[in-house]
Amino acid sequence: MGQMERQVVLPLGKSVEIAFKNIRVRFTRSMITTISLVLAVAFLSFTNVSIDVVNGLLSTEKNDIRQQIIRSGYDVQPSQSKVENTPKQKWIVILSLLVCVVGIINAQLMSVTERFREIGTMKCLGALDRFILRLFLLEAGMQGFVGAGAGALLGAFFSLLSNLLQYGLIAIVSIPAKAFLGSIGIAIAVGCLLSLIGVLYPALIAARMQPVEAMRVEE
Repeated sequence: MGQMERQVVLPLGKSVEIAFKNIRVRFTRSMITTISLVLAVAFLSFTNVSIDVVNGLLSTEKNDIRQQIIRSGYDVQPSQSKVENTPKQKWIVILSLLVCVVGIINAQLMSVTERFREIGTMKCLGALDRFILRLFLLEAGMQGFVGAGAGALLGAFFSLLSNLLQYGLIAIVSIPAKAFLGSIGIAIAVGCLLSLIGVLYPALIAARMQPVEAMRVEE
């Protein structure tokens, strides 16, 4: 029994290779999951980078720029040097992220259903629960990193483009590089976290599945 356990606990590198192949085989479903993540993270990145741009403009202390910011809809007091997302914007972002998580859970549950025989075969060959769990988490991690990265960059690009058209080149020049990169990093981290949270419950179901039940399911 100890010998069999050593055989089925594959190295991390091999697990990554198997997870990558599974994504390639189910590329269409993976794209659907990834696109929903891209949209949610892009919205988060767009709002955060837009705030960074406005704060950069306020740091120039130019009265005409301040008036232009007020006319664009920001509530800026005379002595105020920084702005933040309004409660309404925060709730919209949170709701979009929640919808994204629900979509990921739904897609992953369907993926588990489609892979009953595959999971049952691996379990019959001696795969441990933690190996199945690791595969799903690795797949989610890969999709999450790609989707979150694409969404963060996409949101940042459209935010810069929108502010460039509205305020001119000064919007790009005055934005703090540290804050800008921080907003992109936060968006990527949130996207990866959402992907892992969304796959956790389906992965636990797959890991705890009995081999006989999985193999009994008709395709």
